[in-house]
This record gives sequence, structure tokens and C-alpha cells, in this order.
Amino acid sequence: MINISNVTGFLLFIFTAALLAVPGAGYSIDPVTIGIMHWEEFTYSAMMRNSHQMALDIINREGGIKGRPLKLVYADDQGERTAGEKAVRELVNEKGAVMLVGGYSSNNTMFTAGMADNLDIPFLISTAADDRITQQDWKNVYRMNPPAQEYARGVEELLLKQIKPKSISIIYENSPYGTGGALRMIWFCREHDIEMQKIIPYHKERTREEYYHKLLSPLQGDSPDVIYMVSYLNDAVTIVKKIRELNIDSLLIGAAGGFTSPSFIEMAGTAADYLLTATLWTRQLPYPGTQEYYENYFRTYGTDPDYHGAEAYSALHVAADVLRRTASMAPADIRRALDKTDMKTAFGPVNFKSYGNFDRQNSFPTMVLQALNDNYECVWPGSVATAKFSLPSRDRLNEFN
Repeated sequence: MINISNVTGFLLFIFTAALLAVPGAGYSIDPVTIGIMHWEEFTYSAMMRNSHQMALDIINREGGIKGRPLKLVYADDQGERTAGEKAVRELVNEKGAVMLVGGYSSNNTMFTAGMADNLDIPFLISTAADDRITQQDWKNVYRMNPPAQEYARGVEELLLKQIKPKSISIIYENSPYGTGGALRMIWFCREHDIEMQKIIPYHKERTREEYYHKLLSPLQGDSPDVIYMVSYLNDAVTIVKKIRELNIDSLLIGAAGGFTSPSFIEMAGTAADYLLTATLWTRQLPYPGTQEYYENYFRTYGTDPDYHGAEAYSALHVAADVLRRTASMAPADIRRALDKTDMKTAFGPVNFKSYGNFDRQNSFPTMVLQALNDNYECVWPGSVATAKFSLPSRDRLNEFN
């Protein structure tokens, strides 16, 4: 027998839901809108958008923001100042964002963060790492990912405690992020009395075969113990292949997102063997939700996410937590909630603080991956390592054992 009360209740639910969905019907649940500063041409943009969507689905399933659905609106900053500043104004003035999340390119984020501060809109940065971004006394700018000078902290520890090189050469993209990473390693070498054999900047716009050959051939002969590279994906693959082609006998270390890309080992092939890379995240980390995020992403999209995806996923969870705790959607109240943030995410712990020259900056230990058997394994720190650090079977490098 059909239970009439159950049918009536079900129909009432359907009718109410329909009214909520129809503008002007007398019922409405206005969404809370977050603006995503997005660069469509960025290497990791699809991974980050996918990760945002995964987080959004979870947040809304769990009740959204105080019973209101969370809505994401995107604007493409095109990695360029004018478009970036326009994107900030569009998200705030036209699309009604109460706060911003994102920021991919370090160079462009310097301008978009300044614009957000001028418009008095809180901006949670998840990827751009230029040290200067959280050194400007911008009251609305918070950064979840570590700054550039802390990106290679794990690599520095491994260099000192296990590798102990006597000489290093540095190759870096001549961009704000690349330059910042190279300068950090220069100071590290000086502090620890490591000889710097070569310091080689390159211009991404000139990246042709003959250009790389000219850049790297001076490293032949008296090869440094370590070659430290700050590059993005296509450059990273080409540089590593060229180094191997020239028979330069050095341990290779990458220090930018190009080396952590899920495509890097596949594209570089055997040239990637034993390469080390700094990273901000690995799926083996013991944080709540880390393994769940990785498994869900792989199951949904059929590829491994790297730290860019974990940043995007976790930043949206942080933003949702902030908006659930804020007294109102006014910028001052959102900032107060950001200031009190103290949570564990799939990316790592998040707690904004001031230290050194940084304001409203998150900070936590970084890891080191090594390409072993056509896969990345975490080799540092030992607390989360999945394999032991291994040196290439070359006589020169075996001297470090």
C-alpha cells in the first residue's frame, strides 16, 4: 500500500526545490560567491580547476556556507598585468565575489594581489610563490603555499646531511620565481662553503635546441657534483635530456613545478633517472584527506595530481572554513576569520602568521622526490619517505657515499 503522507512529503520537497531554483518565485537561497583567479594557459590550470570542482562538490554536499550554496566564478588573468587587474575587477565588481582564491603566476600575482588589496577584497593565494607577494603589507593578501625561499628547504637538508656536494651549478629561468629560487641556492652555497661553478640564467622565449646546447656545453669536462635547475615542464624536460646527451656527470636536482608534473618522467624518459626534485606535497603525507584526495582525483580524471592540485583543492576548503566562521561577508570580518585559521588540509597545516619579512604567510616542511624505476618516490624527510635516497651508479657520484 502506498503511504500517502510519504508521497505528499516527497512532492512538497520537489515543489520547494523547484521554487528555490526559479528566480522571482518568492523563495531564494543566494549563493556565496568565491572568485577564482585563473590562468587558462597555465600548465596546471586543468588540474587546478578539476581540484576546485572536487572540493566544491564536497563543500556543498556538507551544507555549503551556513546553509547557502558555495558558487565559484572564474576570470582568466592570462598571466599578464592588464588582464590580471581587469580579472580582479570583474570578479569583485561584476560577479559579486566576497573573496578571491588562486594566483598561479608569481609575476602576475604581484599585480593582482595589489589590485585586490586596493579593492579591499580578501585574496587567498594558493600557488604563486614569489617572496615579495607577502612582504608588501597588503592587509587582504594571505598565502597558503610556502614562499619561494622555503620551497627547497627539504632539498637543502638532504644536500647537507646526505649528498654533501663540493660544487654546484645553477640553471634557472630568468623570471621572478626562477630568479628567486636561484638566489636562494646561491646564498645556501655561500653559507655552507660549496663552490658555485656556473650560474646560468636562460630566457624562456629563446628555448631552442641550439640555445640549450650553447648554455649547457660549458658544464662538460669538469662537471659539478650537482646541477640545480629552476624550470617549468617543457624547459625541464629539454634541459635534462640535453645534459644527459652531453654526458655531463652530475646529480640533477629540480626546484620548480616542471619537475613535479605527472608528465615529467614520461616525457624525459631515462634522462630522468635518479633526478631529485623539491616538492610541497606527496600523496604519502599523513594529513587528513590527503590519500582520499589523491584516490578520488585519480579515479575521476585518470591521472596523478601533483602539489598544484592539492593546493587548489585545499585552498577552497580553507576558504569555505573561513566563510563558515566569519561574522559576516564584509572584508574586515573575513580577514578576522582568516587570521584565526588553524586547520589541517590534504595539502598540509594552514595557519597564517607573520615572521621575518612575511605577513599573513603559511609555512611548513617541504619534501624531496626522486625518480626511481619510472616513478617518483619520496626520499626526504624520513618520516614520510617511501624509499631510500639513491645515487646514480657513476664512479664520480659514488664518492659521496
